[in-house]
Amino acid sequence: MKTSFAPTALLLGNFVIGTSIMGPSGMLNELSSDLGVSIRDAGLLITFGAAALFICSPLSAWLTGRFDRRKFLGSLVLLLALCNLASAFAPDYATLMAIRLVMMVVAAPFTPQAAGTVSLIVPVEKRGSTIAYVFLGWSLAAAAGLPMVTIIAGYAGWRTAFLCISALSCIGFLLLIWRLPPRVSGVAVELKTWVSLGRNPLVVMLLLITVLQMSGQFVIFTFMAPLLTRLAEATPAAIAVVFSLYGIFGFIGNVAATQLVDRWGGYRTSLVFVTVLLIGMSAWAIGAGMLAAMAIGVSIWGLGFASSNSMQQVRLVGAAPLFAGASVSLNTSVLYVGQAIGSAIGGMLFVRDMLHTAGYVAVAFVVVALLVVLMTRRFETASVAEEGV
Repeated sequence: MKTSFAPTALLLGNFVIGTSIMGPSGMLNELSSDLGVSIRDAGLLITFGAAALFICSPLSAWLTGRFDRRKFLGSLVLLLALCNLASAFAPDYATLMAIRLVMMVVAAPFTPQAAGTVSLIVPVEKRGSTIAYVFLGWSLAAAAGLPMVTIIAGYAGWRTAFLCISALSCIGFLLLIWRLPPRVSGVAVELKTWVSLGRNPLVVMLLLITVLQMSGQFVIFTFMAPLLTRLAEATPAAIAVVFSLYGIFGFIGNVAATQLVDRWGGYRTSLVFVTVLLIGMSAWAIGAGMLAAMAIGVSIWGLGFASSNSMQQVRLVGAAPLFAGASVSLNTSVLYVGQAIGSAIGGMLFVRDMLHTAGYVAVAFVVVALLVVLMTRRFETASVAEEGV
């Protein structure tokens, strides 16, 4: 079977995964009101979900390395559809939280195994751009999925939003089964693989970058809808527009990164887009309270959010190509550590009414991430030199 459409099927799978994971961010106000919990408690759906993803992502890479990728990835998305369907009928907050944790266990393996699948079905010279292309699914989740969730939850209720995500998941399942080649599997991930990755300084520093930049973003992103409501009196439609800007510019940034990475290399492309990320988040922090300024900041931030994460995947695959599935699963795992840290800090700031402070805390995390990106240059040079020996 030809694999020309396989990366697009994986892209659409990431779209479904991203929409499922980020979905509660677009309906915090509705969840809080309907379930009788605070905004902070509604935000815990993201915090605890991220913690579950952190635990399950590397564990799943170890347990599922030799699975047939078409059957495995398709099954994950089908189970995700069932979890979203169950969420739509959850009678209370506790039940919704339990379903959410199960959903995150199901979602955890998809993104790293999708990246690992790319490394098995495309030529080496196209690996970087194809991985970046597959991760456009996350940009689309922010550009289209999250605004869709926000609008539907705002006008038809959060239960209807979950039903729509379930329907999208069914479509993703069909595309994966149809287009992924059969009998594709990776190598088994053994304990020595994790030890080897842990001794690779470039891998460790790249994972630290992911934690820092995601922590910074999720201080704001988890509570973006209520922050826009509280700081700028934004309507559900205006919130959906801001989410759309975030996702649209994220998509543009990721497309640009996809085109640039094969010419510029992972380090230079990563440096550019983490800098863009910092500029956008700084604009949000400075303009907090003015809807137009916040929207501009989100647009610039969007240019950097998905592209910088895609470059993390590209650089990790380059740092340890034989264990792409394991290294990317680790990155996915620590990405969710960052989400959990950022959303927990954002929640504490929100309940203390420190709404403007949240922006500057977020910026501080990304500043440190940028400094670590600069530090990785010499390790990447050393890694390339070793490969050339």
